Amino acid sequence: MLRSISKEFRIHLFHEAQPTWEDAYLDGWTVLENTCDGSAMAAAAKELNATTAIGGVLCWDETRIHATAYVAQALGLPNGDPAVIWRLRDKAQTRAALDAAGVPQPRSVPVATPEQALEAAGRLGYPVVLKPRGLGASLGVIKVDGPAALRAGFGFTSSIALPEGVVYNSPEPYLVEECVSGEEISVDAVVHAGEVTPVFIGRKVVGYPPYAEEIGHFVDAADPLLTDPELCRVLAEAHAALGFTDGWTHTEFMLTATGPQLIEVNGRLGGDLIPCLGHLATGIDPGLAAASAACGLRPDLRPTRRQVTAVRFFYVDHDDTTLGEVAFRGELPPTVDQAVVVARPGAVVSPPPKGTVWGRIAYVTVAAATRADALASLDAAEAALVVPTG
Repeated sequence: MLRSISKEFRIHLFHEAQPTWEDAYLDGWTVLENTCDGSAMAAAAKELNATTAIGGVLCWDETRIHATAYVAQALGLPNGDPAVIWRLRDKAQTRAALDAAGVPQPRSVPVATPEQALEAAGRLGYPVVLKPRGLGASLGVIKVDGPAALRAGFGFTSSIALPEGVVYNSPEPYLVEECVSGEEISVDAVVHAGEVTPVFIGRKVVGYPPYAEEIGHFVDAADPLLTDPELCRVLAEAHAALGFTDGWTHTEFMLTATGPQLIEVNGRLGGDLIPCLGHLATGIDPGLAAASAACGLRPDLRPTRRQVTAVRFFYVDHDDTTLGEVAFRGELPPTVDQAVVVARPGAVVSPPPKGTVWGRIAYVTVAAATRADALASLDAAEAALVVPTG
């Protein structure tokens, strides 16, 4: 992102440590004690703006997007309403706003205790989804098919610690939601002056049921959903209901037999390398587009490539596995873009649910002409992955 943005914009970074590799892309930086403190960042930004005019504010880290909105608000810049960003972060507020606007979504009940969860599930009907109210990356999300599973699953969901600064306007930190079925997708979109433009569609690959671990994604530059009238209508209505008018969003849907059901809207770029896959598939640079939107400019969303891209994340088979030197051996297909090992020798890792996102040991990204070719490339890379254990 920094490399992309620095091609056309000067960047001043607010960070909690002295920049290292980031320095090559920066015009300047400020080290702050806490970049989750919106008021402190806003004060620092106003001081900086007195000598160096700031044109926009951008953050793609979920735990810091709310604090970032205070900076934009203090400077009168786009996306400068902390209440709007909190409405996206707090999924109970999201549900209430979408419900008032008639946006199709699963029924949802905020709860605080196992007893409340059981009562809510009884009203909604099993199976249900139990989830934290304001986290990301599917952390703490579990599907349960009856009261016994719900009691057991509540302990899993409630064990996930809330990030710093997460305070809800009501005492229920969890949601029990109607379980809707179909294909799960994500839509990364740019919003400029209230106009919502889908940029990338991510087709999710979800594993480790009943947990909702995202183990891969496919992005097709020619995905027909990019121009699907119903999906685009619901996407636009959701953003209008939430009051999000400028910036980049990552919205998740379930494509059900009766149409798209909105799962959540996030006020940031997608995770799991989805922006990287989108760039590789289409040539549209998400860094430049997001920076342009943050500055109130209309981004350049003209595609220059037409490929199918994908990512697959790899895990160990058993809890508390001690790793040797994980590596991809042999020649990989030319369609492989990146093959990266993220776990070091001696690391002790686990698959989901114990490991969740942090249980990943490696990943591979590919770019091919078709989804079938991309899938074959992922399989070939997986066959080349050697995972010694000790």
